[in-house]
Amino acid sequence: MVISHWVVINKKGLSRDNTFLVEGEKLLPEELYKSLQCNYPKFFKMDKLCKWAWVATEYLLSANDLRYREMDKNKIALALTTSYGCLDVDKRYYESISIASPSLFVYTLPNIMLGEICIRHGFKGEQVCMMRDQFDAPELHFIADDLLREKEMDACLCGWVNVTPDDYDICLLWITKVGNGPMLSAVAMQEIYDRE
Repeated sequence: MVISHWVVINKKGLSRDNTFLVEGEKLLPEELYKSLQCNYPKFFKMDKLCKWAWVATEYLLSANDLRYREMDKNKIALALTTSYGCLDVDKRYYESISIASPSLFVYTLPNIMLGEICIRHGFKGEQVCMMRDQFDAPELHFIADDLLREKEMDACLCGWVNVTPDDYDICLLWITKVGNGPMLSAVAMQEIYDRE
């Protein structure tokens, strides 16, 4: 199994496969969305966590040799982790309880980011969203390996999406059974996260 492609977005910029696409700027998901030239109006209704996960996924899946559209969508898994989750929306929802807003309530679970990605790309494989204190390469390696070996998935989009009101830290990896890229290991995953 290999890490075919990866995207890292943080204060240094946005990089895909060790190449910076946007460097050294304070990034906003709305501006990255515009640069993708997508037409997905639902994007503007998403919370920050979903927007960042969605934009990072778009950049990841736009790699030239990634042929995920030809794959069986029932065999594409998602495994994402976060620390802060949707706490920002939770706070706003709590403040609005006297007149609860359905537009906020829908985003009070961090796993909604998986749903947004799956809806956009038609992924129907195994999905998991976990809360962790930090990027956990050994756990992500275990999950991706298990999904591809034991659950018979063909690919796994996995990683870390952590967004606070003042910061963002995203590392998404596209894991496949065969292909080019580093061999799947916790060490390789950690190096990708640390390098960028």
